[in-house]
Amino acid sequence: MTEYKVITQSVANVTITSSANTFGTERRFQKDVLISQLKGKLELLTGSVTGNMKLELFDKENKRVCILDNDDAMLGSYPVEDGMRIHVTDPTIKIGEFEDVSRVEKFEISAEEYSKRTDSVRAFKQKNKLGEFREVDPEEQRRLEEEQKMKQEAEKQKLNSIKIGDRCETRIPGQPTKRGSVKYIGTTEFKAGNWIGVQYDEPLGKNDGSVQGKRYFDCPPKYGGFVKPDNIEVGDFPEEDFGLGDDEEM
Repeated sequence: MTEYKVITQSVANVTITSSANTFGTERRFQKDVLISQLKGKLELLTGSVTGNMKLELFDKENKRVCILDNDDAMLGSYPVEDGMRIHVTDPTIKIGEFEDVSRVEKFEISAEEYSKRTDSVRAFKQKNKLGEFREVDPEEQRRLEEEQKMKQEAEKQKLNSIKIGDRCETRIPGQPTKRGSVKYIGTTEFKAGNWIGVQYDEPLGKNDGSVQGKRYFDCPPKYGGFVKPDNIEVGDFPEEDFGLGDDEEM
């Protein structure tokens, strides 16, 4: 038997692909592993059996370097380097065969049968009073409901105090204060709840008054934005010039 020597680093990080799938799996192999041993390791990754495997080595540019065709040779006797790809071809397996989930038999159980099981996630949550099974103190529940009503009433009053055309400042936590004019008040399709549409004085926004193809008001690109009523104040806020319009307006 011909003796082969590993003349490079002792380990190679390579990506494994195969006839069975179109995605890759990164693996680390010792370079002194024999090709026959490598095929045995690849059985679990590819679903192919050793006798059907043909191994091809590809470089980082996806060009084929060589065929790993000597079962008695060590991996390191071939020009394998980190970042290369080893592709396993098996003529008995169709491309993407193991990716077709429609062929997987699905386990189905009725809601009634599931509720009777003692080893389910639902049973665990019920036993430990988690999620929908959490016990809520009636007094705490009333307090939370009252807080929610007060919050909704405060938002309603805030909305009634804002008019289209009002000068405003947006004050969002973690963001700089921005000035502009109110251009829209009401609900939106992109997110639940009430929103205030603002045309900023400078191109500090995210849109032109439209979101996801729905237009709520008109303004130049990057001058528009939407904020919650809690994050806006209307009043005497003169326009400030930061010198951004000439450079960033589209």
